[in-house]
Amino acid sequence: MVGIWAEAQRQQQRRVEAQARFEREQERSRRAHERELALGYREQRAAYRQQREAEAWRRTEELEARVAQLQGLLAAGCLAPAFSSRSLTRSERVEDFSPGPLAHPVPLPDPAHYPAAGGWTAARRAQAEAEARARYELDLRAARDAEARRQEQLAVYREQYEVRARAQAEEVRRHNADVAEMMVALRDGDAEAAVEYFSAALYASTGWPEELPRQVSAAYDSNARQLVLNWELPAFDVVPAAKSVRYMINADQEKEVARPVIQRRALYRDVLAQCMLLVLHDLFAADEAEGFGALESVALNGFVDDHDPATGRQARIFLATVMVSRATFADLRLAQVQPVDCLVDGLRGQLSARPDQGAGVRPGRLPEDIGAGVVTHGGDGEPDLYEMDPIAFESLVAELFRAMGMRAVTTRRSNDGGVDVDALDPAPIRGGKIVVQVKRYRNTVPPTAVRDLYGTVQDAGANKGVLVTTSGFGPGSHTFANGKPLELVSGAELVDLLHRHGLRGRLGPGGRAVPGQRPVPEAEHGQGENGPDGNSPDENGSDRRGEAGEDEHNILGMFWSGAVALDVCALVCRGDRVLDDDHFVFFNNPRTPDGTVRALTPVAPDKAAVRVAFDALPARADRLVIVAAVDPVANPAADLSGFTAAGIRLLDPAGAPLDQLEVSDGRPGETALVLGSFRRRAGGDWDFVIGGKGYKGGLEELVQEYGIEVAEDEPAR
Repeated sequence: MVGIWAEAQRQQQRRVEAQARFEREQERSRRAHERELALGYREQRAAYRQQREAEAWRRTEELEARVAQLQGLLAAGCLAPAFSSRSLTRSERVEDFSPGPLAHPVPLPDPAHYPAAGGWTAARRAQAEAEARARYELDLRAARDAEARRQEQLAVYREQYEVRARAQAEEVRRHNADVAEMMVALRDGDAEAAVEYFSAALYASTGWPEELPRQVSAAYDSNARQLVLNWELPAFDVVPAAKSVRYMINADQEKEVARPVIQRRALYRDVLAQCMLLVLHDLFAADEAEGFGALESVALNGFVDDHDPATGRQARIFLATVMVSRATFADLRLAQVQPVDCLVDGLRGQLSARPDQGAGVRPGRLPEDIGAGVVTHGGDGEPDLYEMDPIAFESLVAELFRAMGMRAVTTRRSNDGGVDVDALDPAPIRGGKIVVQVKRYRNTVPPTAVRDLYGTVQDAGANKGVLVTTSGFGPGSHTFANGKPLELVSGAELVDLLHRHGLRGRLGPGGRAVPGQRPVPEAEHGQGENGPDGNSPDENGSDRRGEAGEDEHNILGMFWSGAVALDVCALVCRGDRVLDDDHFVFFNNPRTPDGTVRALTPVAPDKAAVRVAFDALPARADRLVIVAAVDPVANPAADLSGFTAAGIRLLDPAGAPLDQLEVSDGRPGETALVLGSFRRRAGGDWDFVIGGKGYKGGLEELVQEYGIEVAEDEPAR
């Protein structure tokens, strides 16, 4: 009994010791884990601190770089190339004809690739040879048919290219002729030409940072050969208020170290002086580049739009003024001057001692002192995009892209490759390089411009192309752009984007454009106060334009294979309901009351044709539906199985092809078919949506679905 008891005690002791060892091991593991966690936490804290300090240092470097850019504004501007009329002219070279895959003929089958399978008997060998020969002839016919279609498509594409090339060349020639005419007028001392040329020189100058304002009011004294202008200067906030950024460890936040007020004011005065000298440099350099000697002197007044400290109202405050002759300015060495000393002492100009507090100076000669001929570009008002200087319009579009979070700059006027603005969207995945073209048009932009943009996107290797205009786009343009990396921005959409991002712009004297409003053609100046044609909408929302669309219309030419006789009809709808019976164009009603849609006699290769003035359609209409139905008189027993290889040719008023729209083929048993519908976009443009819904009950069943009642005893035709 004693032995058993002693053994039990030893076992109990061993269990206690084992439990104690286990607990000690657990404690050591826990402490080791805590040490690892503490070490990791310290490393994370150190990495976090390094990250925040690096961010503070980056922001400090940005501030220093900004100050260095402001201090070197004049030096950088003097290195920029001088403006000349060559910067305004465009190259007359048209892109080469590039049909792509259509340039390569369809290869014909090789008879050697059609061996006859052998056989044991002569009859079997003859049968095999006949089968091989049949396969070869079938493939040969298919290849010849494909080649014929290729040649036909190539001819159409070449014709479209030649039309587009002629239009592009004619536009370039007109532009260059206008530039040449302006230069002749400038040589003759014409005041308007002088103001336009030198304003363009300031807007096109590559020596100015994009964020600096470019607003100018100018007039030209032909007798004294003096240009008098008011130029907007940057506000006080152009100089960063912070000098550096530090990371505060204890507070875990970044703190900006303020720039001393005296230092900031001195830098601001230096920037103003540099801006004044740079304007003078750009003007005299542009005059010297042409060799006209149009500028004997320049009277320059620099201003800011700010609150008058005396009245508290928004006012134009002049901060600098100078009048300098060509000979005096030519003696300066701008790369070595101290800007403030040069402006005040060297050129006897005036510069505000406290520009940050709105202390102004008395301007010298003002543009208004000359009398008539004062031209203003830019400004804080609501500028008319139709009348805006082309260079200023491009700058406004670039500013819009920057306001949308992108990096954007305008390109040089020559050799720009068809690109007006280069933009870069920094967003991952969907971002990338964007090429932008701007068209300050009053009439609808032709599809050729959209095609040209697509070619530019491919040549530049860009992710997307954007075409911005003050007018609008027709259905051909939207059809071509569909599925491609292209975006079309109409005038109404542009105005909406400008206002949405804090910028200003309007279309015409009536103010902000209304979505869907018809673009105003060049010839419609002096129009009535109610609208583009002097007419107000009626109570149903339609526009009483009479014979609308005499100039601005398209022709829809329908073609198909097969001998089936069809009636092609058009329905002007709102949603899936026709406006009324008068807006159903068919064999018994060849036109709508306002003439915006009417049937035409087709011209080969078309078998039916409809003329549509899209911009003049009633305001309440948002859809134009094109349908086809079997003619029950000519083909009473036919169906749409013979309606194949069909399409719609989109033509301009002269009958020149703009685009080709695909439609669905017909199906057996059906006698009516919706070919497709043109649908109004929010901006007033139109898209084409392919149809395909068929009806066995003919045109009567189809039109009933669109809200047209057909009497029971009324025949389908």
